[in-house]
Amino acid sequence: MYEIWLMLNILWEIALGVWPLLVGGALLWLALMGMAWRATGARWSAGFLPALLTGVVVAVAAFMVLPGSLHSTLSDMGYWLDWAALLGLAAAVGGAVSAFAWPLLVWRRGRVQA
Repeated sequence: MYEIWLMLNILWEIALGVWPLLVGGALLWLALMGMAWRATGARWSAGFLPALLTGVVVAVAAFMVLPGSLHSTLSDMGYWLDWAALLGLAAAVGGAVSAFAWPLLVWRRGRVQA
């Protein structure tokens, strides 16, 4: 339990250091959602599966790339929490890509049909 609490504290401290980027990303996402919402003929369900598949592909790629970018290797990971953290980071990267890809795909499809 202590390791999980420690991980959450570290995540909080990292977020405090990059909060302007997080706020900027949130505002960009809201702008994309607004553009997609106003697109003529926007079909949200049609853009969901491609955005989800894009996120899964990026998450798999992130699973392989993240250890090297963090100055580690997959062979260094000997503890279950290391694997859980890597899976969580990869899922977060894939989820963020899906969250940004979904309104972009909806907006683009709405513009093409209009």
